[in-house]
Amino acid sequence: MSNALTITAPEGVPFIDYVRDFDAPVAAVFQAHADPELVKKWLGPNGYEMEIAEWNLVDGGGYSYVHRVGDEAYAFRGVFHSVRENDLIIQTFEYAGFADVVSIESMTFEDLGDGRTRLHGHAVYPTQEARDGMVQSGMETGMSEGYDRLEELVR
Repeated sequence: MSNALTITAPEGVPFIDYVRDFDAPVAAVFQAHADPELVKKWLGPNGYEMEIAEWNLVDGGGYSYVHRVGDEAYAFRGVFHSVRENDLIIQTFEYAGFADVVSIESMTFEDLGDGRTRLHGHAVYPTQEARDGMVQSGMETGMSEGYDRLEELVR
């Protein structure tokens, strides 16, 4: 895939930044984040099934979903705090396996022209330990695989 995910996790600070380009217009990339039927097709690692209980991408809306692979299930939830169509999403993110560890994340959608989009993400964790745990969890593989599927979906 020509548009690789770049993740930066600086030493000594509890945040992660990521950037990924898509060969698709901002409106298509944003819509793939907004529509739960589209989200199910790309979010998460390859081979996982996704069940969405709630996905309401509006200011103050919430989300709740479970990823399943074999007999294992991984539940996630959060709140969409600010949503500006085709521009910005600010949300919380919580994995049920680590209750009380909630990150706040922002995603900005940058129009690169020529029908291309750059997605910028910034996630802040409550502690360095929580951030390091996320980095070590296989997050990069799951994000890369999901964004590759998103690329195919919106192209």
